[in-house]
Amino acid sequence: MNVFIIGIAGGVGRRVAEQLLAQGDQIGGLVRSSAKGEALARLGVSTTPGDLVAMSVEELADALRGANAIVFTAGAGGRDGPEATDQVDGDGPAKLAAAAKLAGVRRFVLVSVFPEAWRERRMNEDFEHYMVAKKHAESQLVLTDLDWVIVRPSALTNEPGTGRVDLGLAKKHEEITRDDVAATVVEVLRQPDVNRVILEVTAGSTPIAEAVAAMKAYRAS
Repeated sequence: MNVFIIGIAGGVGRRVAEQLLAQGDQIGGLVRSSAKGEALARLGVSTTPGDLVAMSVEELADALRGANAIVFTAGAGGRDGPEATDQVDGDGPAKLAAAAKLAGVRRFVLVSVFPEAWRERRMNEDFEHYMVAKKHAESQLVLTDLDWVIVRPSALTNEPGTGRVDLGLAKKHEEITRDDVAATVVEVLRQPDVNRVILEVTAGSTPIAEAVAAMKAYRAS
């Protein structure tokens, strides 16, 4: 499998790349920083210099050609102001979906966010704007004819993965390791019958492969 990752230098994206590489897959990705590209190259990842916001749909399509699947894990996260959040989190997935259609890539896994994420912490306006942008991205992706899956993880931690999750259409917002989110994304890529569905994932007791396989029964029309 040849997978192209947007957000490949980030916490989840890098883990997805590492896990796929360990299984013998080909990995590509988009990086803005040459230093990050060099670090990924040492892992065996072939990256393309570029900026999701600055590149045209046609330029993105050129970068995607040859891939079997796309994973979108990028996010401004509300940290760089509302404009960056809109451009990356809000409009980025739809722009990439248009590029995927041009490049003939049908499989698209979007790592999004729990709708309830951190509500108990009374987050600031930038974070609330980020949540709205993520919802916008989801609403655009589900209108495409791509073979999409949206994965909404609960609050992310850097603890070692457990290999077990609680995965379904609606789950209670708790915590999950980035390792286990990445492993869930990898397993979704491995199971093409799981498609056109929005999944929420948090820490749990079900082995990841089993949890993903159970989602084959759910599919959007």
